[in-house]
Amino acid sequence: MFSLVARCADSQGRGKACPLGVLETFSLEGMTALVTGAGTGIGRGLAVGFAEAGASVAVCGRTPSTLDETAVAIEAAGGRALAIPADVTKVEDVQRVVATIIETWGSLNVACNNAGVNNWVDSVNLSEADWDWIYDTNTKGAFFCTQAEARVMIAAGSGSIINLASMSAHVTNRPQMQAHYNSSKAALVQLTKSLAAEWAPLGVRVNTLSPGYTRTEMADAPRTREAQPIWTRDTPMGRMAEVDELQGAAVFLASDASSYVTGHDLVVDGGFTVW
Repeated sequence: MFSLVARCADSQGRGKACPLGVLETFSLEGMTALVTGAGTGIGRGLAVGFAEAGASVAVCGRTPSTLDETAVAIEAAGGRALAIPADVTKVEDVQRVVATIIETWGSLNVACNNAGVNNWVDSVNLSEADWDWIYDTNTKGAFFCTQAEARVMIAAGSGSIINLASMSAHVTNRPQMQAHYNSSKAALVQLTKSLAAEWAPLGVRVNTLSPGYTRTEMADAPRTREAQPIWTRDTPMGRMAEVDELQGAAVFLASDASSYVTGHDLVVDGGFTVW
């Protein structure tokens, strides 16, 4: 990974370095990937996208039945799948997930820390329990996933880690009140930049992918459906994203196509943050 040359033969059949074509650099063929929070929504979509790009994909989450459904989708896309029930707020679960991947496949090349939670609470009424729930998953959980993944990647000398942040790291959303969520994602963006600087000399890239409003099961809940006209009004493209519109960005960050990209926050928001 991160070498944009392949081995080819000269006219005498001798091996020499030859550069990959640009489309080949997007391939994840032969790589192994992990996606957390992959039972539904964006996580499932990114896991399937990695499989379509050639990777074997392990998925983790708290609900075994939805993980099994994602595994079926990965295999239908041509990839090998490994479903591992786990809670990313528990460090021992995170370590077990990474260890299981190494024991099963022998390597971990790409990790996408997608697991996240949100609720809408006026900050005046925000409880300590709500604050801890958000930060334990979105920030603390993402850090300990990144740490466990980086340990095996550093030992291997290469790897790409993608943390799912949000455009909410950059804007104050409306009409929903979610200061705790927004700040947790802003913290994740800065954490990712810091880790990228630490691990760049060791061959590991760390970036964030920050979606805008995306049509998922959560976004189509009754309360959030009421907010959608405001969201689409405030988005230059005039609509929400579909999950598969995030796949290309994730594959780019995972692959050799982004070999010189680290510490970057790739915002995919239909232009929301330009206003």
